[in-house]
Amino acid sequence: MDKIKIATAQFEHKSGDKDYNLSVIEKLSEQSAAQGSSVIAFHECSITGYTFARHLSKEQMLEVAELIPSGESIKRLTQIAAKNDIAVLAGLFEKDEDDTLFKAYVCVDKTGLVAKFRKLHPFINPFLTPGNEYCVFELHGWKCGILICYDNNIIENVRATTLLGAEIIFMPHVTMCTPSTRPGAGFVDPQLWQNRETDPTSLRLEFDGMKGRAWLMKWLPSRAYDNAVYAVFSNAIGMDDDQLKNGCSMIIDPFGDVVAECRSFDDSFETAVLTKDKLANAGGHRYIKARRPNLYKDIIGAPHEPVQKVVWL
Repeated sequence: MDKIKIATAQFEHKSGDKDYNLSVIEKLSEQSAAQGSSVIAFHECSITGYTFARHLSKEQMLEVAELIPSGESIKRLTQIAAKNDIAVLAGLFEKDEDDTLFKAYVCVDKTGLVAKFRKLHPFINPFLTPGNEYCVFELHGWKCGILICYDNNIIENVRATTLLGAEIIFMPHVTMCTPSTRPGAGFVDPQLWQNRETDPTSLRLEFDGMKGRAWLMKWLPSRAYDNAVYAVFSNAIGMDDDQLKNGCSMIIDPFGDVVAECRSFDDSFETAVLTKDKLANAGGHRYIKARRPNLYKDIIGAPHEPVQKVVWL
């Protein structure tokens, strides 16, 4: 299939309320399928909620987490996918048979689980275990990869996923509007969200400024451009526990151009038609062909003790 229509979604999830979150996933999946989308992607931990987990003990995390693929959420996603003939990508906390905890993101179609990825750099809860492998799978004739949030900030992860064959990389996030050492970063006042109908301008200025979209645009398009891949970025909007998120879910093509973006404050999605000709025509395709790994394989692969990102509280 040389063309595929994909939707990227955003919504205001409820912490720990899987039934509610899955109901929104079902609603948006149905609407996007009716508009011809073959795939819809939701944000990191869109099923379980995200930031509330920073307060949870291991026992509480195990109550929220599910086995994959036997858990109820995967069964529900399969029903949603089958009913609407659409592949659905969504995130949740996972536990295995040994009660090891992971941050997971799954792709489900009408047949059930298609792919599962475990976040390589989790940090919202100290009991989460990092994943240890990349994920590339086929969907409607396209090679797809998954990298969750902070995984995309480590540029080697995006290049590795591309070299494994990915043409589309799904990049689910819960990001922006948090403190950082970079200039202009910080929380956005939740009162602006409460006043979004009467004063949308003040909220949009915060969402689009250096606390939000302006920072995102410093690096996200380059991940698509440098690797000649489509980047499907999905993010939460609204209150995530006690913190405000700004959405801006978008699809970026291999030229680094934003071809679809959610600009509403509502639960919503936007779609784009992806075409394979862009994969070969984009500059990143030539850059990959021109690589000389003998120059830097020992540098990039040198022994290194990774420092885990410290969670903001």
